Amino acid sequence: MHDVVIAGAGPVGCFLACELRLAGLSVLVLEQADNPSSPLKRLPFGLRGLSAPTLEAFYRRGLLSEIEAPQRAKDSSGNSAPNAAHWMQQARRPGGHFAGIQFFHDNIDTSTWQYRLPTPAGTSTAVEMEYLESVLAARAIALGAETRRGLGVDGFDQSEESVTVRAGDEVFRGRWLVGCDGGRSTVRKVGGFEFVGTDPEFTGYSVQVEMADPDQLKAGRQYTPTGMYTYQKPGTIAMVDFDGGAFHRTELITLEHVQAVLRSVSNTDVTVTALQLATTWTDRAYHATTYRKGRVLLAGDAAHIHSPLGGQGLNLGLGDAMNLAWKLAATLRGDAPAGLLDSYTNERHPVGVQVLDWSRAQVALMRPSRSSRALEAIIRDLIDTRDGATYFAERVWGTALRYDLGGSHPLVGRSAPDFELIDGTKLGPLLLNGGGVLLDFDSRPSLRALANRWSDRIAYVGSDVKERLGLSAVLVRPDGFVAWVGEASPDHDEAALAASRWFGEPASRESA
Repeated sequence: MHDVVIAGAGPVGCFLACELRLAGLSVLVLEQADNPSSPLKRLPFGLRGLSAPTLEAFYRRGLLSEIEAPQRAKDSSGNSAPNAAHWMQQARRPGGHFAGIQFFHDNIDTSTWQYRLPTPAGTSTAVEMEYLESVLAARAIALGAETRRGLGVDGFDQSEESVTVRAGDEVFRGRWLVGCDGGRSTVRKVGGFEFVGTDPEFTGYSVQVEMADPDQLKAGRQYTPTGMYTYQKPGTIAMVDFDGGAFHRTELITLEHVQAVLRSVSNTDVTVTALQLATTWTDRAYHATTYRKGRVLLAGDAAHIHSPLGGQGLNLGLGDAMNLAWKLAATLRGDAPAGLLDSYTNERHPVGVQVLDWSRAQVALMRPSRSSRALEAIIRDLIDTRDGATYFAERVWGTALRYDLGGSHPLVGRSAPDFELIDGTKLGPLLLNGGGVLLDFDSRPSLRALANRWSDRIAYVGSDVKERLGLSAVLVRPDGFVAWVGEASPDHDEAALAASRWFGEPASRESA
């Protein structure tokens, strides 16, 4: 029997496997696809923007350098990658977009983010989906996760002690099952999870084509009276047809159909001579009402689906994995405090709600109507202001993310600043092993004694730091989020309560 069976070997499933193996759990990953490679993932629209919480998670687990290697290679060459999206090849450096309306780095006021310190993680970067999957899959295997391809989960039964999983002709048992098996998740359906939301307004297309007259299309993103398209030479096109999602997964995608939709959306008579790659998608936005039922949990697209506009779905799923893994590990070890695993839904579900609404808002701006074009003009004016660009950056980059942990200090519930110790060590690498950290800037014997009561789960680090941010101590959870802060005179009782809340009963009962 495995501790955890994971359905799905995409980025979310593989990252979850890495985190669970870091905690010493036995992990089996079941994946329906025989081969993870796909030409569609290498399209320019296969590039995904990684946000600050995702980059910080990779940094804290020693994955950042490898994931950013292709981008660093491109930067050192001084040339844009040949498959870089059009918005990445501009003279003025864009920070991202909202429904195609860009905000720029030179307009963002980062001084308002008082609890962010310089970090190698940065705030955003683009990565090729297939490359990211390969890095995470290789790390999971190196850490000892077992992966079986060509075996998708067909069904399961759960008891109070375990889950019996059926995949093909084989049967597996795990103490827990996590569905990371995408938007059409079998785990979600068999598990009877309620899935609610809004139906699609359009069918989206991502295609690679050859055209007889490509100059008829304008480069970049273009809104038209009949839809929207984004064109990058020589023949990469994304377009949306407001048909209520009627075409998605209902018929074969033919050259003739793509040409007809492209002509309709672009209002040109462009001729498609060859269809090389094509896929469809929609803006359907649905959300599981809970991420846990008994011994079955959901993460990533299995828990929430929405349009790929803005590329936030990947970050949302990776955030699920980072939040869930240490809580599930503590539950399996038997040292989890009451309600710890339920806090996974409590913390991540509201984040999902925000992202789905962010996606819906972009769809509203894209509708082929005069009211949407009028709204677009207003958003363009707002996003070009310093306050506007800063707001959109906070949302797109994830720097505004804060879990409601009940603390009064504004840093509690936020990603921990990357404090630099006097010897040059940074906080990020101190989280490499997946445990908690109590960072005490004044090296108090009383806080050391408190941390020692949880010495198997919390590492005590007594050292001053180069920038205190008005604090004297910080308790950081395994996922890198702040559980407690001490100011001039730390409240030891509050620190002990926070430690008990997130790390369970102490191994030692000695008084702090």
